[in-house]
Amino acid sequence: MSRLTHIAESGEAHMVDVSDKAETEREARAEGRVVMAAETLDLILRGDAKKGDVIGTARIAGIMAAKRTSDLIPLCHPLMLSKVTVDIEADLALPGLHVTATAKLKGQTGVEMEALTAVSVACLTIYDMAKAVDRGMRIENIRVLAKSGGRSGDWHAD
Repeated sequence: MSRLTHIAESGEAHMVDVSDKAETEREARAEGRVVMAAETLDLILRGDAKKGDVIGTARIAGIMAAKRTSDLIPLCHPLMLSKVTVDIEADLALPGLHVTATAKLKGQTGVEMEALTAVSVACLTIYDMAKAVDRGMRIENIRVLAKSGGRSGDWHAD
């Protein structure tokens, strides 16, 4: 890595000019998890949370968040996403919920931030909807798993 792309030669922050980049298929996948008490996970899986369908609501919140990433993260480009998926699965070993998100487009810049934002907001929504019964929940390990497309090519986490 030679330098930070959002810092100009004179040191001020700026939005990167991507106008000379080729449009390519770009996709990114991210993950995170919400660790909770086993009783809380059971409550969510039974559909008995007072605020309603935790998993369904978190999935929609994540998708909506991905579409609004440029409104939330300074210097991110507004993107015309062609696909966003948010998958939430129970992990009894945690215990908790494992969240993965995929963002895709054909464009001039990557979609890692959109995938990360989807995961982050889905995890926050899970916390919000279940905090009345488990304030000790932890949001953990939010990270990019993979990205493809663009000048730098494919990348996969270890």
